[in-house]
Amino acid sequence: MPPKRQRPREAPALVAFGRQMRRMREAKEVKQETIAHLTKMSGAQVSRIETGKRRASRSFVQIVDDHLEAGGTLLTLWEDLNKDGRPVPIWFDWPEIEADAVMLITWQHSVIPGLAQTPAYALAILQNNQAAANARIDRQAILTKAPEDDEASVPTYVMLINEYVLRNPVGTADTMREQLEHLIKMSMLPNVTVQVVLGSGEHDGNMGAFVVATMDDRSEVAYIETAVSPITTDDPADLSVLAKTLVVLRSQALTEQMSREFIGKVVQEKWT
Repeated sequence: MPPKRQRPREAPALVAFGRQMRRMREAKEVKQETIAHLTKMSGAQVSRIETGKRRASRSFVQIVDDHLEAGGTLLTLWEDLNKDGRPVPIWFDWPEIEADAVMLITWQHSVIPGLAQTPAYALAILQNNQAAANARIDRQAILTKAPEDDEASVPTYVMLINEYVLRNPVGTADTMREQLEHLIKMSMLPNVTVQVVLGSGEHDGNMGAFVVATMDDRSEVAYIETAVSPITTDDPADLSVLAKTLVVLRSQALTEQMSREFIGKVVQEKWT
């Protein structure tokens, strides 16, 4: 595998904005918890904005500016740090974005999505790299954590899977049977939807797999798989393309119940 490109974890502009917001908040003797309550975010998320590790939405900044009686100063700074209305670029740590999301919608045309893989399937996909497989399985805890865990609720997870994935051999026949049976069990969880996409494949989804994460402030970040290395983006133009692709994919997808029946049929016909 090619080495991962090293990118800075923080954008200087976001750090500068966060520091200024914190100075203004402390000058008014307002606590982070108050900002979190007003903006319907967690204290940890507000902290990440103030340390430059998370981009603030315009609506968030407007609420904070009003509460701090900043007279538009904070909002003007935010606008100055945006170019042509587009978000300031930032390197996104995808596992962190994934864990913070309130909704994840993924499209996969070749393999089972990572958050739904069994240990055996993950190990085969990752060419027997046990450490990488363990890390992938550990990430799945976000789908089943108890409400009292951490600060976030369990996210809604929607998987759109090409029917080819169900027949694409990974590991042994036992590996595939266990994986598809696990997929059916996952589809029964109240926060998980699994839909099999049928059709000729004449759609933009052929360009690659992707995940769109919706955050609690309604902002979105996408993770797009490529042949070289994955891309994370919150560029509105990119998100618009993916949104249109999802509309097409869902129009070709079976219902949840029909998808479970289809997966079960493949298990019996192909992997038993």
